[in-house]
Amino acid sequence: MRNTTAEIQVLAFDIFGTVVDWHGSISREISAAFPAVDADAFALAWRAGYQPAMRRVMAGELPWTLIDDLHRMILDEVLVQFGLTHLGESARVDLNRVWHRLDPWPDVVQGLTRLKTRFILCTLSNGNLNLLIRLSKRADLPWDCILSAEVFRAYKPDPRTYLGVAQTFDVPAGQVMLVATHHDDLEAARACGLKTAYVERSLEFGAHHPKDVSPRAANQMHARDLLDLADQLGC
Repeated sequence: MRNTTAEIQVLAFDIFGTVVDWHGSISREISAAFPAVDADAFALAWRAGYQPAMRRVMAGELPWTLIDDLHRMILDEVLVQFGLTHLGESARVDLNRVWHRLDPWPDVVQGLTRLKTRFILCTLSNGNLNLLIRLSKRADLPWDCILSAEVFRAYKPDPRTYLGVAQTFDVPAGQVMLVATHHDDLEAARACGLKTAYVERSLEFGAHHPKDVSPRAANQMHARDLLDLADQLGC
């Protein structure tokens, strides 16, 4: 990365895919509860509804809606697709909360702990606060602060989210680094003046759907995982 990282004060982390293994976590719960269901396909279908649902909010078709509620809206449609419409309300509520129970990748807790010795660590996720707090508490993630689209009432890639981190900590945008495994998220952050670090998560979509993790931007860090990122940042 050509730009020095010496002035960075804050590391802001994408959560779904970057910090937690949404596909593996959801697949495991579906396999345990519904052995006859294709858990891999179920997880992918649920996640596939995420971006279209957010676009409806951003386009004004839906009022501001928490991700928990969007997840539930998508879930009700996915249950039809997989023949699980017999599930009652309490079962649907519990299943929707699987997003509060996502497991971190194996490197995450140790990597964050090391990074915290030098930087302020915060989340920057489209997940709502209740989801992020419960997920983080369960996984023992050592954040200094939890920031969410809910705080800014805007979903990434809206500039208000990235610039909102800088405003929260009263630093220039260039002193914030977004850490994520999604190229579109990182590109939007760079357009707002943030530094960026790409983290490889080749198995984000499961072992049967490996992701291309080759570098795409010359002006950002590239790390295998958070332990590698900590090494590169001198933590």
